[in-house]
Order: sequence, then C-alpha cells, then structure tokens
Amino acid sequence: MDDMLFTVKEAAKLLKTDEPTIRRLIDKKILKALKLGRLKVRKVEIERFLEWAEGKDLNDLDNIKELF
Repeated sequence: MDDMLFTVKEAAKLLKTDEPTIRRLIDKKILKALKLGRLKVRKVEIERFLEWAEGKDLNDLDNIKELF
C-alpha cells in the first residue's frame, strides 16, 4: 500500500526540495498539512499541489508567476 501521509522531510524528498521550503509552502497555505504529532502532508495533497504548481515559478512564494 502506498504511503498516504508524509512527514515534512519525506515530502521534501518527494518534491526534490528542502524541508524549509516545504514549511514555507505550508505556512503560506499553498500546501495543506495536518499535525499528527509532527506536520504531515497527505499524498493526495502533494498530487493536487503538483497539478496546481505546474507551469509556475515558485522561487518567490510572495510573488508566484507563470512561466513564459
């Protein structure tokens, strides 16, 4: 069975980024999480985020732009 919940560290690894970036995405409510001991991100939320983020420049989370 595929994992349904990922820690911040696991989510960062899946998205090929670092933990502080995942925490900033959560803080800005771009990526939804839940707190169950530690912060967790659901697999379906990661999939939703990737669908939404495709074609966007997320280097500055306060100024998200479309690519090209």
